[in-house]
Amino acid sequence: MMRSMVVVLAFLLLLLQGGAWAAELQPFSASYTADASQMPIGGSASRSLVKDENGLWQLEFSASMLIASINESSQFRLQNGQPVPLNYDFNRSALGKTRETRLSFDWTKKQISGSHRGKSVALSLVKGVLDKSTYQIALQQDVAAGKKTMSYPIIDGDEIETLSFRVLGEEQVKTEVGSIAAIKVERVREEGENSRQTRLWFAKNWDFLLVRLEQVEKDGKAYQIMLKQGRVGERAVKGGEI
Repeated sequence: MMRSMVVVLAFLLLLLQGGAWAAELQPFSASYTADASQMPIGGSASRSLVKDENGLWQLEFSASMLIASINESSQFRLQNGQPVPLNYDFNRSALGKTRETRLSFDWTKKQISGSHRGKSVALSLVKGVLDKSTYQIALQQDVAAGKKTMSYPIIDGDEIETLSFRVLGEEQVKTEVGSIAAIKVERVREEGENSRQTRLWFAKNWDFLLVRLEQVEKDGKAYQIMLKQGRVGERAVKGGEI
Protein backbone atom coordinates (compact mmCIF):
# COMPACT_ATOMS: atom_id res chain seq x y z
CA MET A 1 0.00 0.00 0.00
CA MET A 2 2.89 2.37 0.78
CA ARG A 3 4.32 1.80 -2.69
CA SER A 4 0.93 2.73 -4.14
CA MET A 5 0.86 5.95 -2.10
CA VAL A 6 4.33 6.91 -3.35
CA VAL A 7 3.29 6.15 -6.93
CA VAL A 8 0.22 8.33 -6.52
CA LEU A 9 2.27 11.21 -5.12
CA ALA A 10 4.81 10.89 -7.90
CA PHE A 11 1.92 10.96 -10.33
CA LEU A 12 0.69 14.18 -8.74
CA LEU A 13 3.96 15.79 -9.82
CA LEU A 14 2.65 15.54 -13.36
CA LEU A 15 0.18 18.26 -12.43
CA LEU A 16 0.62 20.65 -15.25
CA GLN A 17 -0.20 23.43 -12.93
CA GLY A 18 -2.65 26.08 -14.03
CA GLY A 19 -1.84 29.64 -14.86
CA ALA A 20 -2.56 32.36 -17.36
CA TRP A 21 0.02 32.24 -20.13
CA ALA A 22 -2.12 32.88 -23.21
CA ALA A 23 -1.34 36.59 -22.90
CA GLU A 24 0.32 37.81 -19.70
CA LEU A 25 1.40 35.51 -16.91
CA GLN A 26 -0.73 35.99 -13.80
CA PRO A 27 -0.55 34.73 -10.21
CA PHE A 28 -2.80 31.76 -9.50
CA SER A 29 -3.75 29.19 -6.89
CA ALA A 30 -5.45 25.83 -7.37
CA SER A 31 -6.36 22.80 -5.29
CA TYR A 32 -7.10 19.29 -6.49
CA THR A 33 -8.53 16.03 -5.23
CA ALA A 34 -6.63 12.84 -6.05
CA ASP A 35 -7.96 9.32 -6.47
CA ALA A 36 -6.43 5.95 -7.27
CA SER A 37 -8.45 2.98 -8.50
CA GLN A 38 -6.75 0.54 -6.11
CA MET A 39 -6.91 2.72 -2.97
CA PRO A 40 -9.98 3.60 -0.87
CA ILE A 41 -8.34 6.73 0.55
CA GLY A 42 -7.83 9.81 -1.59
CA GLY A 43 -5.24 12.54 -1.38
CA SER A 44 -4.96 16.22 -2.15
CA ALA A 45 -2.64 18.60 -3.96
CA SER A 46 -2.22 22.35 -4.30
CA ARG A 47 -0.25 24.67 -6.51
CA SER A 48 0.37 28.40 -6.50
CA LEU A 49 2.27 30.97 -8.51
CA VAL A 50 3.40 34.37 -7.22
CA LYS A 51 5.61 37.15 -8.54
CA ASP A 52 8.11 38.76 -6.19
CA GLU A 53 9.29 42.37 -5.96
CA ASN A 54 12.23 41.60 -8.28
CA GLY A 55 9.97 40.38 -11.05
CA LEU A 56 10.83 36.71 -10.53
CA TRP A 57 8.19 34.00 -10.38
CA GLN A 58 7.86 31.34 -7.70
CA LEU A 59 5.91 28.17 -8.46
CA GLU A 60 4.96 26.00 -5.45
CA PHE A 61 3.48 22.51 -5.39
CA SER A 62 2.55 20.22 -2.49
CA ALA A 63 0.78 16.88 -2.27
CA SER A 64 -0.06 14.52 0.57
CA MET A 65 -1.55 11.09 1.09
CA LEU A 66 -1.61 9.42 4.52
CA ILE A 67 2.04 9.37 5.72
CA ALA A 68 3.66 10.37 2.43
CA SER A 69 4.17 13.88 1.09
CA ILE A 70 5.81 15.82 -1.74
CA ASN A 71 6.92 19.43 -1.92
CA GLU A 72 8.32 21.06 -5.07
CA SER A 73 9.26 24.63 -5.93
CA SER A 74 10.72 26.45 -8.92
CA GLN A 75 11.98 29.99 -9.27
CA PHE A 76 12.13 31.35 -12.80
CA ARG A 77 12.10 34.50 -14.90
CA LEU A 78 10.43 35.23 -18.21
CA GLN A 79 12.46 36.03 -21.29
CA ASN A 80 10.59 36.85 -24.49
CA GLY A 81 7.55 35.27 -22.90
CA GLN A 82 9.32 31.98 -22.19
CA PRO A 83 10.19 30.58 -18.72
CA VAL A 84 13.87 30.49 -17.80
CA PRO A 85 14.56 28.34 -14.68
CA LEU A 86 16.80 29.68 -11.90
CA ASN A 87 16.34 27.31 -8.94
CA TYR A 88 14.52 24.02 -8.46
CA ASP A 89 13.88 22.14 -5.18
CA PHE A 90 12.13 18.82 -4.66
CA ASN A 91 11.47 16.81 -1.49
CA ARG A 92 9.56 13.55 -1.12
CA SER A 93 9.04 11.92 2.28
CA ALA A 94 7.53 8.51 3.00
CA LEU A 95 7.91 6.35 6.13
CA GLY A 96 10.79 8.48 7.35
CA LYS A 97 12.72 8.18 4.09
CA THR A 98 13.47 11.33 2.14
CA ARG A 99 14.43 11.94 -1.48
CA GLU A 100 15.74 15.38 -2.39
CA THR A 101 16.83 17.26 -5.49
CA ARG A 102 18.24 20.78 -5.46
CA LEU A 103 19.38 22.47 -8.66
CA SER A 104 20.68 25.92 -9.57
CA PHE A 105 20.84 27.28 -13.12
CA ASP A 106 23.73 29.66 -13.85
CA TRP A 107 22.98 31.16 -17.26
CA THR A 108 26.15 33.27 -17.25
CA LYS A 109 28.48 30.30 -16.75
CA LYS A 110 26.05 27.98 -18.58
CA GLN A 111 26.11 25.41 -15.78
CA ILE A 112 23.58 23.40 -13.79
CA SER A 113 24.79 22.50 -10.32
CA GLY A 114 23.31 20.95 -7.20
CA SER A 115 22.48 17.53 -5.82
CA HIS A 116 20.18 14.61 -6.60
CA ARG A 117 19.59 11.73 -4.16
CA GLY A 118 22.70 12.68 -2.23
CA LYS A 119 24.97 12.87 -5.29
CA SER A 120 26.43 16.00 -6.85
CA VAL A 121 25.05 17.25 -10.16
CA ALA A 122 27.16 19.21 -12.65
CA LEU A 123 25.86 19.59 -16.20
CA SER A 124 26.35 21.97 -19.09
CA LEU A 125 23.42 24.36 -19.46
CA VAL A 126 22.13 24.81 -23.00
CA LYS A 127 19.50 27.20 -24.24
CA GLY A 128 15.94 25.96 -23.80
CA VAL A 129 16.55 23.47 -20.97
CA LEU A 130 13.79 23.52 -18.35
CA ASP A 131 13.25 21.91 -14.95
CA LYS A 132 10.38 19.56 -14.07
CA SER A 133 8.08 22.47 -13.18
CA THR A 134 8.91 25.18 -15.69
CA TYR A 135 8.45 22.89 -18.69
CA GLN A 136 4.84 22.60 -17.60
CA ILE A 137 4.43 26.34 -17.97
CA ALA A 138 5.92 26.16 -21.48
CA LEU A 139 3.43 23.41 -22.33
CA GLN A 140 0.47 25.51 -21.25
CA GLN A 141 1.77 28.48 -23.21
CA ASP A 142 1.98 26.34 -26.33
CA VAL A 143 -1.47 24.83 -25.85
CA ALA A 144 -2.86 28.36 -25.42
CA ALA A 145 -1.07 29.40 -28.62
CA GLY A 146 -2.84 26.65 -30.55
CA LYS A 147 0.10 24.30 -31.12
CA LYS A 148 -0.75 20.65 -31.75
CA THR A 149 2.57 18.95 -30.97
CA MET A 150 5.22 20.03 -28.45
CA SER A 151 8.59 18.76 -27.14
CA TYR A 152 10.73 20.05 -24.26
CA PRO A 153 14.27 19.24 -23.02
CA ILE A 154 14.18 18.97 -19.23
CA ILE A 155 16.62 18.08 -16.51
CA ASP A 156 15.39 15.07 -14.57
CA GLY A 157 17.63 14.52 -11.57
CA ASP A 158 21.11 14.24 -13.06
CA GLU A 159 20.31 13.88 -16.76
CA ILE A 160 18.53 15.70 -19.55
CA GLU A 161 15.65 14.05 -21.41
CA THR A 162 12.96 15.13 -23.87
CA LEU A 163 9.22 15.10 -23.13
CA SER A 164 6.71 15.25 -25.99
CA PHE A 165 2.95 15.96 -26.10
CA ARG A 166 0.13 16.23 -28.63
CA VAL A 167 -3.31 17.81 -28.57
CA LEU A 168 -6.23 15.37 -28.94
CA GLY A 169 -9.16 17.82 -29.14
CA GLU A 170 -11.76 19.48 -26.93
CA GLU A 171 -13.93 18.03 -24.13
CA GLN A 172 -16.19 19.16 -21.30
CA VAL A 173 -14.79 18.29 -17.87
CA LYS A 174 -17.12 17.99 -14.87
CA THR A 175 -15.45 19.47 -11.77
CA GLU A 176 -16.58 20.61 -8.33
CA VAL A 177 -16.87 24.16 -9.68
CA GLY A 178 -18.96 23.14 -12.68
CA SER A 179 -18.54 21.85 -16.21
CA ILE A 180 -15.53 23.39 -17.95
CA ALA A 181 -14.61 23.44 -21.64
CA ALA A 182 -11.08 22.06 -21.94
CA ILE A 183 -8.31 21.15 -24.39
CA LYS A 184 -7.26 17.49 -24.03
CA VAL A 185 -3.52 16.75 -24.30
CA GLU A 186 -1.65 13.43 -24.31
CA ARG A 187 1.93 12.59 -23.39
CA VAL A 188 3.71 10.98 -26.35
CA ARG A 189 6.17 8.23 -25.48
CA GLU A 190 8.80 6.74 -27.75
CA GLU A 191 8.72 3.11 -28.80
CA GLY A 192 10.31 1.04 -26.05
CA GLU A 193 9.29 3.43 -23.26
CA ASN A 194 6.86 2.24 -20.58
CA SER A 195 3.31 1.86 -21.83
CA ARG A 196 1.55 4.08 -19.29
CA GLN A 197 -0.89 6.63 -20.68
CA THR A 198 -1.02 10.22 -19.44
CA ARG A 199 -3.73 12.68 -20.46
CA LEU A 200 -4.37 16.26 -19.33
CA TRP A 201 -7.22 18.75 -19.70
CA PHE A 202 -6.66 22.54 -19.76
CA ALA A 203 -9.51 25.03 -19.28
CA LYS A 204 -10.07 27.09 -22.46
CA ASN A 205 -11.83 30.00 -20.75
CA TRP A 206 -9.65 30.08 -17.64
CA ASP A 207 -6.24 30.80 -19.13
CA PHE A 208 -5.59 27.10 -19.65
CA LEU A 209 -5.65 26.15 -16.01
CA LEU A 210 -5.22 22.40 -15.51
CA VAL A 211 -8.60 20.93 -14.53
CA ARG A 212 -7.97 17.19 -14.83
CA LEU A 213 -5.08 14.76 -15.18
CA GLU A 214 -5.38 11.00 -15.68
CA GLN A 215 -2.72 8.30 -15.79
CA VAL A 216 -3.26 4.62 -16.57
CA GLU A 217 -0.48 2.17 -15.82
CA LYS A 218 0.45 -0.92 -17.86
CA ASP A 219 -1.36 -3.13 -15.32
CA GLY A 220 -4.56 -1.09 -15.67
CA LYS A 221 -4.27 0.82 -12.39
CA ALA A 222 -5.57 4.35 -12.83
CA TYR A 223 -4.83 7.64 -11.08
CA GLN A 224 -6.77 10.86 -11.47
CA ILE A 225 -6.63 14.39 -10.15
CA MET A 226 -9.53 16.81 -10.54
CA LEU A 227 -9.83 20.52 -9.89
CA LYS A 228 -11.49 21.31 -6.58
CA GLN A 229 -11.19 25.07 -6.69
CA GLY A 230 -8.97 27.65 -8.31
CA ARG A 231 -8.25 31.31 -8.82
CA VAL A 232 -6.45 33.00 -11.73
CA GLY A 233 -5.50 36.58 -11.00
CA GLU A 234 -8.52 38.05 -9.21
CA ARG A 235 -11.03 35.60 -10.70
CA ALA A 236 -12.40 32.53 -8.94
CA VAL A 237 -12.78 29.65 -11.39
CA LYS A 238 -16.39 28.77 -12.17
CA GLY A 239 -17.93 26.44 -14.71
CA GLY A 240 -21.40 25.85 -16.11
CA GLU A 241 -24.04 23.58 -14.62
CA ILE A 242 -23.01 19.96 -14.19
